[in-house]
Amino acid sequence: MKKTIIIAFAALVLAGCAQKKNSQEQAASAAMAAQPQAQAVKVMAAAKQDVRQDGVYSATVQAFAVNNIAPQSGGRIQKINVEVGDFVGKGQVLAEMDRVQLDQAKLRLSNAETELGRLKQLYEQGGLAQSDYEAAELNFQVSKSTYDNLLENTILRSPISGVVSARNYDRGDMYGMAAPIFTVQQITPVKILVGISEGDYTKVRKGDNVTLTVDALPGKTFSGSIKRIYPTIDPMTHTVNIEVNVPNQNRELRPGMYAKVNVTFGHSSSIVVPDAAVVRLQGSGQRNVFVVENGVAVQREVTLGRHFDSQYEILSGLEVGEQVVVKGGSALRNGAAVEVIE
Repeated sequence: MKKTIIIAFAALVLAGCAQKKNSQEQAASAAMAAQPQAQAVKVMAAAKQDVRQDGVYSATVQAFAVNNIAPQSGGRIQKINVEVGDFVGKGQVLAEMDRVQLDQAKLRLSNAETELGRLKQLYEQGGLAQSDYEAAELNFQVSKSTYDNLLENTILRSPISGVVSARNYDRGDMYGMAAPIFTVQQITPVKILVGISEGDYTKVRKGDNVTLTVDALPGKTFSGSIKRIYPTIDPMTHTVNIEVNVPNQNRELRPGMYAKVNVTFGHSSSIVVPDAAVVRLQGSGQRNVFVVENGVAVQREVTLGRHFDSQYEILSGLEVGEQVVVKGGSALRNGAAVEVIE
C-alpha cells in the first residue's frame, strides 16, 4: 500500500514538471512569434547620370502660308484654270475675270504713252511749257498705275507655291466678295505652333532641332527646327508658343494633322531609380521610395522628374550613395526591419 502511494506521488511530480516545461516552450514560441520578421529586399546605391531633358507636346500641323485669291472688286469670272488639290507654282495664273475694264485701261495707257512721247519732243525743242509736259507725264503715270492694278485684279495669279485647298466659284459666276475664289496653302515647309511651359522658356533657342510624329503616318519620324519663339507668355495657361518649321519636301505632312512634337532642352545630371523603387501613396499624389538605414526601411518622399526607359529621374528627396530599395518595397512600412539580399 505504502509503495503504491509513493509511485503515485512520483507520477504526479513528473506530470507537473512536464506541464511546466510545455508552458515555458509555448511562452518562448509566442515571444518569437511576436518579434517582427525582417523582410527580404534588394537595394541599389543612388547614383547620378545624364538625363535628357525633353518634353512631348500635342499640336496641329499648319500651312506655312495661306493666301486667299480674290480680285479687289466684284466682277464676272471668265476662266477657272485649276481645281482643288492641284499644286501650283508662284506666279501661275489661277483664274481670269472679265477683261472689259482692263482692255479700256490698256487703250488709255497706250494713248497717254503716245501723247507723252509727242509732247516730250516739243518740250525738248522749247515749243511746250514745262507745266504742260508735267501734266502729260502725270497723266501717263496715272494711266499706268490704273492699268497695273486692273491687270493684277483681272489675271489672278498665285503669290506662293502651294496646293489649292478651296475653290468657291465656277466659271461664269459673279464674284460677290463674300468668299475668296481660291485658297492656296504653302505646305513646303509646314509649321507647327507648340505651347511649352514657362519653366522651359529659357531652355529653348532659335534653331534648336526637334522631332515629331503624326498619327496619320505611323512609324515615321520627321525632323524640324525652331524658327521663332514668341515674346509673351499666356497668363491663363502659363505657356509660350514656339514655331517649328518642318521642310516636308515629300509633301507627306498636311495641314490639320495631329502631331506629337518632341522638344529637347538639353541634359542634366540627376539621380535615377527604377520604376519599381517608386511607391505611390494611394489617395494622394505623393511618391515615395524606401532607403535602408541600419537594417530598417526609412520612407522618403521624392519629387519625380522625367520618365524614360522604365526609370524615373529624382529631383529631390534622395542623396547620392543612399541604399534604395528596388525590390520588395511595395509591402514595406516605415520603420520595418529588412534583410538585404543579393
